[in-house]
Amino acid sequence: STLLHTAGLLERPDAGDVILGGRACGRLSDEDRTAIRRNDVGFVYQFHHLLPEFSALENIMMPQLIKGLSRKEAAERAAQLLDYMQIGKRAQHRPSELSGGEQQRVAIARAVANAPLVLLADEPTGNLDPVTASYVFEALEALVRQSGLAALIATHNHELASRMDRRVTLAEGKVVPL
Repeated sequence: STLLHTAGLLERPDAGDVILGGRACGRLSDEDRTAIRRNDVGFVYQFHHLLPEFSALENIMMPQLIKGLSRKEAAERAAQLLDYMQIGKRAQHRPSELSGGEQQRVAIARAVANAPLVLLADEPTGNLDPVTASYVFEALEALVRQSGLAALIATHNHELASRMDRRVTLAEGKVVPL
């Protein structure tokens, strides 16, 4: 989690820097780091963190509206992402009306709504049963591969990790290939 928080500019690195799009970002002001997170980094957590008072569609629209897109553009993009994640028919449902897997797919769609440079996922299937976890992970993997999005995914699920292009672990503060 600390590595993902540092990579996502939520925490400052103790040493070294975070480079996104060729730009050193680790020592930028809070305002500049916030702008980079808004525009260039997508986050998916173990728990979906959807806003309960908004529909699935509106949850995906929110980061786009904050970025400055019109409601129409944001709604169109959100609907496309819901369709891609195979839950378009659930667009008007609130999070409490969605299954765990549906909630997590909405969270993934929200994370990529602004076409970030990198997606950071911290145990994105940790709260799901094995069958649902596999299905959600397949959707995430397809999205990453088809879009060319860079993704850093932390998981304790060895089966899911085995499907990654590159696997590493942290040992004594160092990144070590598996």
